[in-house]
Amino acid sequence: MKKTAKRTTEGQEGTMSQRAFAAMREVRGTLHDAVVSAGMQVLAALLEDERTMLCGPRYAHDDAPATRAGHAPGELSMGGQRVSVNRPRVRDHAGEVPLATWERFAEADPLTPRAVEQMVLGVSTRNYRRSIEPAPPGTKTRGASKSAVSRRFVAETTKQLAETMSADLSSLAIAAVMIDGIHVGEHVVLIALGIDDAGEKHVLGLYDGATENATVCSALLLDLTSRGLRADRALLFVIDGSKALAKAVRGVFGKRALVQRCQVHKRRNVLDHLPEEMKQSTGRAISTAYKCTDAARAKRMLEGIAKQLEKKHPSAAASLREGLDETLTVMHFGLPATLARTLSTTNPIEFINGRIRKTTHNVDRWDGGQMVLRWLAVALREAAKTFRKLRGHKGMHLLVAALRAHDVMLAPKTIDSAARAA
Repeated sequence: MKKTAKRTTEGQEGTMSQRAFAAMREVRGTLHDAVVSAGMQVLAALLEDERTMLCGPRYAHDDAPATRAGHAPGELSMGGQRVSVNRPRVRDHAGEVPLATWERFAEADPLTPRAVEQMVLGVSTRNYRRSIEPAPPGTKTRGASKSAVSRRFVAETTKQLAETMSADLSSLAIAAVMIDGIHVGEHVVLIALGIDDAGEKHVLGLYDGATENATVCSALLLDLTSRGLRADRALLFVIDGSKALAKAVRGVFGKRALVQRCQVHKRRNVLDHLPEEMKQSTGRAISTAYKCTDAARAKRMLEGIAKQLEKKHPSAAASLREGLDETLTVMHFGLPATLARTLSTTNPIEFINGRIRKTTHNVDRWDGGQMVLRWLAVALREAAKTFRKLRGHKGMHLLVAALRAHDVMLAPKTIDSAARAA
């Protein structure tokens, strides 16, 4: 009997829970409709109050300068779409009199930001209508269709791309520039991330190309200088292992460019030339060398590794020796260990690339480079919202001092060259 009673009680509790959840769903829908309906009633009351102020009390035959003119269909933005609203009209001897209350509500158009936000969160244009709050029953709506949302998204992302590509950089005290490419469909987009003298990160620009060649990188750098990035003093450029990028950087900035090749890329490139059984030990040896604070010692250790690899794996040895000095550039500055490690790799910009992939992972088909750039402009803005100061940023003054010392070293040569030219 006790077991039967227990089962009966459990069954009743289950039924009660189901009823409770059903009631909650019903109340939730009713509450939403009630709140929206109340808001619409408040809006109607505000509009009618303003009309009364302009026209006087209804049916009062006074000498008010304006008169009531019935209602006209209108639209307001609500819940990610446009809803139809009958707005009151007022006329005077000159014609229609606009109502300030209506103007204020009508000019606030959150539809475009809402559409962009939904796309960034992974909602497709096809499913946009399902992702927004439903309008009360009987309310006419529009603006939530696939084509309407797509048009708003294209318009806003085109605007954001233009702002990114034309942003003035002259007010930024940039000390280091990180450049890396990301593959998007059949396109390769170079992204430039600037680090200012306080360790703050700034997206400087992006450039679309077929490959990470010197021409594309030069075009990106020339665009940055045309928008205010200073080319008349030393800058640290942190790049991956690409020879083309290094060539382009020097082609635009000359001897004022101090190039640091990413140590992570270098290690990865070397290991790609080795069999599996050698990767772990060789990778550990390379990492140990790069952890040195003395550039000369690190170079000796790396040269030793290359010598060991040369006989059986000459391609790995050649990969390690190629541009080896440029992987040690930051070690010459005497920076704190944390900042030196941070500036020795392109990890900060790799983080951005990860955010880009997360933002764009739902895009199935890329319709040309313009679409790629638009999406990346949005993704970069989203990534910028999460930016923190560079790890080890408290030592940035030492980097700036090293850069200015490099300028001083170049100054006499610049003066002598100018004298000879004269």
